[in-house]
Amino acid sequence: MADAWLGALAYTAQLYFDFSGYSDMAIGLGLMMGFRFVENFNQPYVSQSITEFWRRWHMSLSSWLRDYLYFSLGGNRRGPFNTYRNKFLTMLLGGLWHGANWTFVLWGMWHGTLLCLEQLMGVNSSPARFRFRRWLPTFMCIVLGWVVFRSATVLTAWHFYRAMFSFDGAGFSDVYAGDISRMALATLLLACVVATFGGAREYRPAIFLLPVRARPAAVTWLVFPLFVLAMLKLCAQSYSPFLYFQF
Repeated sequence: MADAWLGALAYTAQLYFDFSGYSDMAIGLGLMMGFRFVENFNQPYVSQSITEFWRRWHMSLSSWLRDYLYFSLGGNRRGPFNTYRNKFLTMLLGGLWHGANWTFVLWGMWHGTLLCLEQLMGVNSSPARFRFRRWLPTFMCIVLGWVVFRSATVLTAWHFYRAMFSFDGAGFSDVYAGDISRMALATLLLACVVATFGGAREYRPAIFLLPVRARPAAVTWLVFPLFVLAMLKLCAQSYSPFLYFQF
């Protein structure tokens, strides 16, 4: 169980840093040549609902899906049933956009179902304050979705889910215990904290219980050791291509 959860959380961090990182590189290179590209990520892992998540994650794709699929299907103009149907179909097609694989279809269906449930339950998609009880289930739903997104087959995803909820012990297995260093675990933990809360300016007062003037310094002191650890890790490993190049 510990192995499976570590893998799911590690991939959650890896995918965000990978995709958001090279999006920032593209924005910076564009500025050097006189082009201005929109921001593609806005601290998505601080989201307190799946609706908010899709306003923060891969915003260029989200806006395209909204403008050219959701609105073209009718949006929310023809009653609740058609609204739910349009949201579900938009996310289903968004999943299929990533590849012709049932795993991507199921990932799109998962998010489409969650979006419909949130609207049915009247969940506020733009909360004014950070609430841990709203953030945690949202983050867990995102992590669970990434499992099937990452898996090569539906059967692989099923085995992974079964391992995550097998409750067969809290320690790492003998296969992985020797390969997981304390430094790697510290880097992953720090990366998750920074990715989730580091840049969420609108929620930062509720997260960092510090004087206003001390908050920017606190975030800086979180980012700096993460940068050093990441550089040490990169220098010690072989070349790794960007994950999203396959799309």
